[in-house]
Amino acid sequence: MTDMSPPTLADLSAMSAEALAARLVEPGGDRAALIRIAAEGGVAQAQLLLGQMLLDGIELPADPRAAFGWFNRAAAQHDMFALNMVGRCYELGWGVAVDFTRAAECYRVAAEQGLAEAQYNLATRLALGEGVAQDRGAALDWFRKAARDPGLIGAKAANYIGSFHEDGWAVKPDRAAALRHYRTAAEGGDFRGAFNLARLLAEDGERDEALAWLGKVREAATPAFLLKAADFLGQSTDEHWRAAALAALLDKKEPTC
Repeated sequence: MTDMSPPTLADLSAMSAEALAARLVEPGGDRAALIRIAAEGGVAQAQLLLGQMLLDGIELPADPRAAFGWFNRAAAQHDMFALNMVGRCYELGWGVAVDFTRAAECYRVAAEQGLAEAQYNLATRLALGEGVAQDRGAALDWFRKAARDPGLIGAKAANYIGSFHEDGWAVKPDRAAALRHYRTAAEGGDFRGAFNLARLLAEDGERDEALAWLGKVREAATPAFLLKAADFLGQSTDEHWRAAALAALLDKKEPTC
């Protein structure tokens, strides 16, 4: 008869790093139990996963305070993803009181270890001057490091870099550079980058392409961002463009008369 009992901590500890990673994310009724076994046994990857599950309320009841504790336990084992999550908890008040200073400290340590997510988060703190003294030059340097990431974090960082060039923060205003970085962000899947690209394309008379990008914004943006974007577009004095842009953004047909 086949033994269907879940693996023990000893079984999990004997696995290779690759096999353990695959086992912990494998769907199944015992996944949460396996992750907890491994987390309580000191496996940092499992501690991070358990913290995320508790934070999001996925497969377990949401418990931000417990999530914060598990992120800290994983971070104590030098897991930089977990340390970045500790920073996020401090920044957003997930299971702990908001503390921008401690958030920035967590981000800086993880950023210096090369974690793109932390580089982006630290850059944002520096740009805003929250938890650290405002330093747009340093923020731009960290955004440039984060932009090397081939995924969404890199795209989001590219959008920020575009804003720096458009607004002349820490660099001379350079609209062409801004447009280039916004395009990189948009093509990488960042909806804010897509909106900024559409905005500049419309100014340049490239309205068909701008409308196409506004449709991409609609597909990915948060409801709050859509409202903000619609408010911006609604202020246009060009009635035809305003109607077309809002239709593309909100997926509504343009009026026929």
